Amino acid sequence: MNSSSTWTAKQNKAFEDALATYDRDTPDRWQNLARAVGGKSVEDVKRHYQKLVQDINHIESGKVPVPNYRDTNNGYSKMAEAQEQRMTYLKLQ
Repeated sequence: MNSSSTWTAKQNKAFEDALATYDRDTPDRWQNLARAVGGKSVEDVKRHYQKLVQDINHIESGKVPVPNYRDTNNGYSKMAEAQEQRMTYLKLQ
């Protein structure tokens, strides 16, 4: 597997934060997203975005249930919160 296809948790978080900042009307959106992530090309970022859109579409179609992880601290785990946040970002696009 080449390094451009591997995304770290830090890069994923930077990507999600950048999606909230750079919407589809932002000039040079893909370049801004790639720069925000660091270590990824514009093409890497576009592919990652398309994969995220596909994942969200599968979840929203009902084919893949959104996990309902619970923890003892605040109701939902970080993973479930992150999934909900990703879906919100995409709906803003």
